[in-house]
Amino acid sequence: MGTGCCAREVLVPEGPLYRVAGTAVSIPCNVTGYEGPARQDFEWFLYRPEAPEAALGIVSTRDTRFSYAVFGPRVAAGEVQVQRVRDDAAVLHIARLQAQDAGVYECYTPSTDARYLGSYSGKVELRVLPDVLQVSAAALGPRGRQAPTSPSRLTVHEGQELALGCLARTSTQKHTHLAVSFGRVVPGAPVGRRMVLGGTQAEDAGTYHCTAAEWIQDPDGSWAQIAEKRAVLAHVDVQTLSSQLAVAVGPGERRIGPGEPLELLCNVSGALPPPGHHATYSVGWEMAPAGAPGPGRLVAQLDTEGVGSLGSGYEGRHIAMEKVASRTYRLRMEAAQPGDSGTYRCLAKAYVRGSGVRLREAASARSRPLPVHVREEGVVLEAVAWLAGGAVYRGETASLLCNISVRGGPAGLRLATSWWVERPEDPELSSAPAQLVGGMGQDGVAKLGVRPGGGPVSVELVGPRSHRLRLHSLGPEDEGIYHCTPSAWVQHADYSWYQVGSARSGPVTVYPYLHARDTLLMPLLVGAAVALVTGAAILSTITCCFMKRLRKR
Repeated sequence: MGTGCCAREVLVPEGPLYRVAGTAVSIPCNVTGYEGPARQDFEWFLYRPEAPEAALGIVSTRDTRFSYAVFGPRVAAGEVQVQRVRDDAAVLHIARLQAQDAGVYECYTPSTDARYLGSYSGKVELRVLPDVLQVSAAALGPRGRQAPTSPSRLTVHEGQELALGCLARTSTQKHTHLAVSFGRVVPGAPVGRRMVLGGTQAEDAGTYHCTAAEWIQDPDGSWAQIAEKRAVLAHVDVQTLSSQLAVAVGPGERRIGPGEPLELLCNVSGALPPPGHHATYSVGWEMAPAGAPGPGRLVAQLDTEGVGSLGSGYEGRHIAMEKVASRTYRLRMEAAQPGDSGTYRCLAKAYVRGSGVRLREAASARSRPLPVHVREEGVVLEAVAWLAGGAVYRGETASLLCNISVRGGPAGLRLATSWWVERPEDPELSSAPAQLVGGMGQDGVAKLGVRPGGGPVSVELVGPRSHRLRLHSLGPEDEGIYHCTPSAWVQHADYSWYQVGSARSGPVTVYPYLHARDTLLMPLLVGAAVALVTGAAILSTITCCFMKRLRKR
């Protein structure tokens, strides 16, 4: 049972309420302080301005035939209805307001009290405003000014900025606020209050719309939406870079001789945006030796800032990567080498701006393979090494000679030689690689390695094609198997060197012998040492016994 401390009171919102024709309105009503059953009934009436004393029955919670003729069809269609939210509360819903719906609405609760006390109805005025909200697509003008325009179909490149304008305005005489939001039909998620996409992506394609909502503040301080309209701004297609990027190379298969320049061209094509704020590109060349899988290693490239760099192993060579036309790039080697033979591919990558200034790789494409053949020099080397004198003793200087024979090759061929040692008889070094002792480069500059014995080493050219290694003050640690490895080199016009041939001599065993006097001296030294130790032991024993006898006395 409902109970109350004082008297029945029916509560409705404070008025007047302003709503727009064609929109929906909901007016709540609740009753307190009543007696009788907990479940109360509600009846709604309308008093129009032209007949303020005439009550028109709208709808009731207890009588389905309560509605007057002017409201009957609308109630039957569900356009006007009353919804019970609690036993003591209900809401009047009107789906589409009409101008004649303006007036004073009364919520009446039939009495269930033992005595007539308090108020049995509440009234609120509803004023219906004309629908004057307008929203349309707008062309963005200078200083933010916008002009109405019809929806268009736009095609933008991936990474470009997409800017769409929305014009929303109202001539309502009351103080109202406008809210504008943007959305996309697919997938329908809102993308923000300001329709500017910094860098479009493939998933940004779709139909964009603008929604404008008009809000008014009711007398109780709450905000109510009184109108909403939506307009299509544009149908947007995004042209992805991956579908457009293409790479072509030329001039075709190349066959050149060593030392000749090599030029390869790469053209980046497709309906691509020009390099700039939204998109940028990097272009590079890769080379794989003939028969090797994969794209190979980087030769040279231009990054997104236009800065060139060389790949690993190409440092110090005269190689240039440059942009010679709008989308044409050239790789130039001043002097090709036989090791440059292989399959070349041009790799282009497209980047777009992500959040902030961060670059995001959007697409990449490789060209077809371009074979390049650099003719070999046809140089054949042979090397013969030996130990001068045949035998060498400790403390002496060991001289190892290496004679080189050359067949073929261009004029100006230079030779370089390296000396190596292996010590397989040493268990700790049995698995160690050969160790460089010393050598001489093709430019005549000596290169010293590490000698096993740690003594001085000298390398020298003793003939046009004869090299010598000398190990001074030979020691037992210098024992090992030595060999020489000559190599042939050619210098190009750009002053770069490249190797055209190499060979390895047979093994040369170096064993530092002992001199005869060293073999006689050793037993004498050992005998003397033994005699000294024995004499010292005897003297110690005699002294000990003598001291014991003195103590007894």
